[in-house]
Amino acid sequence: MAYDGYTTLRVAVRDGVATITLDHPPINLLDGAMMGDLARLGVELEADAEVRVAVFESADPDFFIAHADVDLIQQLPTDPPPATTPSVFHALVDRFRTMPKATIARIEGFCRGGGSEFALSLDMRFAALGKAVLSQPEVALGILPGGSGTQRLPRICGRGRALEIVLGGEDFPADLAERYGWVNRALSPAELGPFVERLAARIASFPAEAIANAKAAVIAGEPAWEAGLAAEATLFNRCLAIPEARARMEGFLSVGGQTREVEAKSPLALDVAGGS
Repeated sequence: MAYDGYTTLRVAVRDGVATITLDHPPINLLDGAMMGDLARLGVELEADAEVRVAVFESADPDFFIAHADVDLIQQLPTDPPPATTPSVFHALVDRFRTMPKATIARIEGFCRGGGSEFALSLDMRFAALGKAVLSQPEVALGILPGGSGTQRLPRICGRGRALEIVLGGEDFPADLAERYGWVNRALSPAELGPFVERLAARIASFPAEAIANAKAAVIAGEPAWEAGLAAEATLFNRCLAIPEARARMEGFLSVGGQTREVEAKSPLALDVAGGS
């Protein structure tokens, strides 16, 4: 299959492994263009019988995916969606969770908000020590992780740690993220690439049906997601109607949010955005 026409990513397939390089300067912002590319990619990967493993990495050593586009979030409706309807982003990321391929994130640089939620939707996450930083900073903006983070983090990290991540909104370096279960392993930058390549190649060498069936069996043992995702979508839209949330998002953008200079700070300049 030819993976052509993308504007925010590149795809290379070799020996059953699709390597997807996120390349959307200046900060790999998860905006409409990247979401469109990822949605199309999910459909094409799922249908590609040659691919058994998909590995996501970044062309930018400082940013995996910065976060979702706050400008775009401000344009979303404030009315709650139908109770049984997942959000567009929920559907996008869940395809990577459920497709009959192994999906892996190789994280270097900042991976916050919607970027973290995308990585959480993949089967495995590996992060570079001293370089990878993960965060769910949404509550500081007056909203909540609305791309499945409130559902995935408790299942991966446990309730207490998930609430620390979500309510605290702080940056987590790779070693602490590993301790919490947010990532599978934290490795030195020199080790990370070779490790992920070896793991992906090993998995891809196994029968496609065995990979698909093993993943399906794991998914079958997971609790149902639908009710939790629907509640998250409703509560996320409810937050968008809160005046203070609108003010905080506008404040974040006014102090340079979504620029490389501000986004590279740790922690993110959300206290300034909130006026504190």
